[in-house]
Amino acid sequence: MGEFINILNNTLTFIYDNILSILMMVLLISVGLFLSIKTGFLQFRRFGYILKNTIGQLFNKKLHQQDKNSVSPFQAVTTALAGTIGTGSIAGVSTALVLGGPGAVFWMWISALLGMVTKYSEIVLALHFREKNESGSYVGGPMYYIKNGLGKKWLAIAFAIFAMIACIGTGNATQANSISGVLDMNFHVAPWITGIVLTIVVGVVIIGGVKRIASVNEKLVPVMAIFYIVASVLALVFNADKIPDAFALIFKEAFNFKSAFGGISGYTIFTAMRYGVGRGVFSNEAGLGSAPIAHSASSAESPVKQGLWGVFEVFITTIVICTMSAIVILTSGIYSDAYAIGVKPEVSGAALSSAAFNEALPYVGGFGIAISTVFFALSTILGWAYYGEASVGYIFKNHEKTAINVYRIIYVVFVFVGAIAEINTVWLVADCFNALMALPNLIALIALSGLVVKLSRDHFAKKE
Repeated sequence: MGEFINILNNTLTFIYDNILSILMMVLLISVGLFLSIKTGFLQFRRFGYILKNTIGQLFNKKLHQQDKNSVSPFQAVTTALAGTIGTGSIAGVSTALVLGGPGAVFWMWISALLGMVTKYSEIVLALHFREKNESGSYVGGPMYYIKNGLGKKWLAIAFAIFAMIACIGTGNATQANSISGVLDMNFHVAPWITGIVLTIVVGVVIIGGVKRIASVNEKLVPVMAIFYIVASVLALVFNADKIPDAFALIFKEAFNFKSAFGGISGYTIFTAMRYGVGRGVFSNEAGLGSAPIAHSASSAESPVKQGLWGVFEVFITTIVICTMSAIVILTSGIYSDAYAIGVKPEVSGAALSSAAFNEALPYVGGFGIAISTVFFALSTILGWAYYGEASVGYIFKNHEKTAINVYRIIYVVFVFVGAIAEINTVWLVADCFNALMALPNLIALIALSGLVVKLSRDHFAKKE
């Protein structure tokens, strides 16, 4: 069995590193640029309008209205944000800095700036082509606009299958593993105990379906985001004098063809781009096609108005939260000292983030990162549970309720498995299926881009 796992790991690593990750990088940048040009760079040209109609509407009663068969527009947003503000905002950024160097942050920004309109387009199409299921609730996502917009049912089923599998890995087992790891490291809680508690919590929530998931995330996401932003601001205040040098380093290394960490283990501009774009999409999901599934369950009537939240999601997750994480790490001695002598930091992932925060905020920073990781990862598990259910419901439409109940059992089991296991293989499978689910979605976005432009033009013509 061990030999089989090794062969599988090596095969998946080769496929992802040499084919899928490169293809993803090229497609995400290309599609984002293509959609930006076709919409007249809507994400920049309408940015004031976007902020006014997203964060500026937080206390508008209409944003929180729902009916018995749908969730409110704000609940849809927080469920989608729950899927994006995960460990990618903490561990993903630090991994990109270690493997891709400081320049990876620049390419993360580029992928986010282009990804804003990609995610906007996904949501607009998802609401335009959504349907109602047998219980009268809205369902939608790439599988519906691929089927109803492109007329390619087989491609829609392929997307749903890839998404269903990716949800168990990316949104579930890997997140559970992050929670158990950080609790074990900081509070000495045995992984099996974390696994049991987490399994019970997730099970209780997802049994209630999308409305309960949305209700929990509506309360959880704003609190955890504010908590992490405040902790980051405090850490940066103590290292304020180092911030200009950190930004200068990002821009300098973004186009550096030389290795910073020495020899073959170092990085070049291509590696910086690859990890910057890769971890960027891991943090904001623009192009994957996952978030539109949550937005489709909204009671919102206007596809464009709901699509504006997609721009905001990418902005807050990558431009704000991931940038804060990156600057905290870059201003820390543990990273800057290693960079100065050309060796990689001794730790990576959440451990590097924790060490950086603990350096800026002694005795408090490490625990803050631990708490943030727990809540970020938990919200991701809940958000992706609905993505998986929606995909299963699409595949097994004639036996939807039974199929979803079976999937829920499998999903909850993998919460425990992820918490206690070494899951390198699960990570690799998740990465591969993330890429595979993105491919049909990106094809559909290009093919249906004209409709996105028309719907956008019609909406803004009414407002002007």
